[in-house]
Amino acid sequence: MELFIGMSCTVLGFLVGLLTYSRNRDKDMKAEAARTAVIETKLDNISRGVEIIQQEMKASEKHREILSERLIRVEESTKQAHRRLDEVALIQEVTSV
Repeated sequence: MELFIGMSCTVLGFLVGLLTYSRNRDKDMKAEAARTAVIETKLDNISRGVEIIQQEMKASEKHREILSERLIRVEESTKQAHRRLDEVALIQEVTSV
Protein backbone atom coordinates (compact mmCIF):
# COMPACT_ATOMS: atom_id res chain seq x y z
CA MET A 1 0.00 0.00 0.00
CA GLU A 2 2.83 2.36 0.85
CA LEU A 3 4.37 1.66 -2.53
CA PHE A 4 1.08 2.57 -4.21
CA ILE A 5 0.93 5.88 -2.33
CA GLY A 6 4.54 6.65 -3.19
CA MET A 7 4.04 5.84 -6.88
CA SER A 8 0.79 7.83 -6.95
CA CYS A 9 2.52 10.88 -5.46
CA THR A 10 5.36 10.54 -7.95
CA VAL A 11 3.00 10.28 -10.93
CA LEU A 12 0.89 13.13 -9.59
CA GLY A 13 4.01 15.29 -9.08
CA PHE A 14 5.15 14.45 -12.61
CA LEU A 15 1.76 15.45 -14.06
CA VAL A 16 1.70 18.73 -12.11
CA GLY A 17 5.24 19.51 -13.30
CA LEU A 18 4.32 18.69 -16.90
CA LEU A 19 1.20 20.89 -16.78
CA THR A 20 3.15 23.74 -15.19
CA TYR A 21 5.85 23.46 -17.85
CA SER A 22 3.25 23.45 -20.61
CA ARG A 23 1.44 26.48 -19.18
CA ASN A 24 4.64 28.48 -18.72
CA ARG A 25 5.83 27.54 -22.20
CA ASP A 26 2.59 28.89 -23.70
CA LYS A 27 2.92 32.12 -21.71
CA ASP A 28 6.52 32.51 -22.84
CA MET A 29 5.55 31.91 -26.47
CA LYS A 30 2.76 34.51 -26.23
CA ALA A 31 5.08 37.03 -24.59
CA GLU A 32 7.74 36.43 -27.26
CA ALA A 33 5.16 36.80 -30.03
CA ALA A 34 4.01 40.10 -28.50
CA ARG A 35 7.61 41.37 -28.27
CA THR A 36 8.25 40.32 -31.85
CA ALA A 37 5.11 42.12 -33.03
CA VAL A 38 6.16 45.31 -31.24
CA ILE A 39 9.65 45.13 -32.74
CA GLU A 40 8.27 44.54 -36.24
CA THR A 41 5.88 47.47 -35.85
CA LYS A 42 8.69 49.74 -34.74
CA LEU A 43 10.87 48.60 -37.64
CA ASP A 44 8.02 49.31 -40.06
CA ASN A 45 7.65 52.81 -38.61
CA ILE A 46 11.38 53.40 -38.90
CA SER A 47 11.34 52.17 -42.48
CA ARG A 48 8.50 54.56 -43.36
CA GLY A 49 10.39 57.40 -41.68
CA VAL A 50 13.52 56.65 -43.69
CA GLU A 51 11.51 56.58 -46.92
CA ILE A 52 9.97 59.97 -46.09
CA ILE A 53 13.41 61.41 -45.33
CA GLN A 54 14.73 60.09 -48.65
CA GLN A 55 11.84 61.71 -50.52
CA GLU A 56 12.46 65.00 -48.73
CA MET A 57 16.17 64.81 -49.54
CA LYS A 58 15.40 64.25 -53.24
CA ALA A 59 13.02 67.23 -53.25
CA SER A 60 15.61 69.34 -51.45
CA GLU A 61 18.28 68.32 -53.98
CA LYS A 62 16.03 69.31 -56.88
CA HIS A 63 15.30 72.65 -55.21
CA ARG A 64 19.04 73.21 -54.69
CA GLU A 65 19.74 72.47 -58.35
CA ILE A 66 17.06 74.96 -59.43
CA LEU A 67 18.53 77.61 -57.13
CA SER A 68 22.02 76.87 -58.43
CA GLU A 69 20.89 77.35 -62.04
CA ARG A 70 19.17 80.62 -61.11
CA LEU A 71 22.31 81.83 -59.34
CA ILE A 72 24.40 81.09 -62.42
CA ARG A 73 21.98 83.11 -64.58
CA VAL A 74 22.04 86.00 -62.11
CA GLU A 75 25.84 86.01 -62.05
CA GLU A 76 25.98 86.03 -65.85
CA SER A 77 23.47 88.87 -65.95
CA THR A 78 25.51 90.80 -63.38
CA LYS A 79 28.69 90.38 -65.44
CA GLN A 80 26.92 91.71 -68.51
CA ALA A 81 25.56 94.66 -66.54
CA HIS A 82 29.05 95.48 -65.25
CA ARG A 83 30.42 95.36 -68.80
CA ARG A 84 27.72 97.76 -69.98
CA LEU A 85 28.41 100.08 -67.06
CA ASP A 86 32.13 99.98 -67.83
CA GLU A 87 31.37 100.85 -71.47
CA VAL A 88 29.13 103.75 -70.38
CA ALA A 89 31.82 105.00 -67.97
CA LEU A 90 34.47 104.75 -70.72
CA ILE A 91 32.26 106.67 -73.15
CA GLN A 92 31.69 109.38 -70.54
CA GLU A 93 35.42 109.67 -69.90
CA VAL A 94 36.14 109.98 -73.63
CA THR A 95 33.41 112.56 -74.18
CA SER A 96 34.34 114.67 -71.15
CA VAL A 97 38.00 114.95 -72.13
